[in-house]
Amino acid sequence: MARLCIRTVTPDYTEAMTFTGFIGFVFNFPLRAIIWTCVKLRISPNLLTLTGVLINVVAAWELAHGHFMSAGWWMVGANLFDYIDGKVASERDRVTEFGAFFDSVMDRFSDITLFIGLIAIYNEVGTGHKDYVLTTSMAMMFAIMTSYTRARAESLIEKCKVGFMERPERIVLFMIGAFTNRMAAVMWVILVLSVISVFDRIFLTWRDLKVGRNLEAVKAGTAPPPIPVTQPGSVKRAVTLPVRILWRGIFWTYERASWQYDVMVMLILAFVWLTPPGWLSDPMAPHGLGFLQWLARR
Repeated sequence: MARLCIRTVTPDYTEAMTFTGFIGFVFNFPLRAIIWTCVKLRISPNLLTLTGVLINVVAAWELAHGHFMSAGWWMVGANLFDYIDGKVASERDRVTEFGAFFDSVMDRFSDITLFIGLIAIYNEVGTGHKDYVLTTSMAMMFAIMTSYTRARAESLIEKCKVGFMERPERIVLFMIGAFTNRMAAVMWVILVLSVISVFDRIFLTWRDLKVGRNLEAVKAGTAPPPIPVTQPGSVKRAVTLPVRILWRGIFWTYERASWQYDVMVMLILAFVWLTPPGWLSDPMAPHGLGFLQWLARR
């Protein structure tokens, strides 16, 4: 989580709550207790960040040795520290530019470390022409490029928060893959959605710069109004409903805990859990059954 953030505010849950919103609501209570404890103990936010990275190294080691369940629990611990570091910094009024920089750099180390752990085990149990070394390497490349394209874009335009597959989604998927031994399906989801997210950000940056919405113009108040997210190009055209739905699914701008986000999460989980590992040549679960296959054999 980025260190440059405002003080934590509890959302208003009096309105209709989505599935993912409810999960966030439930976990908010123990997390707030942990954050309060860290603040009272005056623990350094940078120390929390570094601790999370070191725990992720252990998780990567477990992945490299095929101990997916153990790796999943280590990832839970690592990302607990990753979540609370920015919140502790905010509560202690220790938010700094260096803290945000350090947190972002350590996030990249954590991400790459987990991918390397997977690459190591896939290299050991290679599957020939469908080797997951390549799949995981490409997923790692586009995952890192997802973060880089946003950082580079926001030096040119005001905001570049498009694309579904951001770091929190990747981390949760890694844990789901580890706990349920469906890492091959998870790698395909991360790869495909990361590719889409990268090109979303390239397209948004190109589109904003083309119409003159560069950062300097926005700050000076001379930039044209933003292009609606429902409009695929810089020129307004009539768009049919199916095309608009497809466009909004690809050019993702919905917030977490929205009903649209819930639908996407359900589709991803359906792919991960229902697709038989054999269809994906999963080297870690070659004879595993998809949920529908499991039901058919009952």
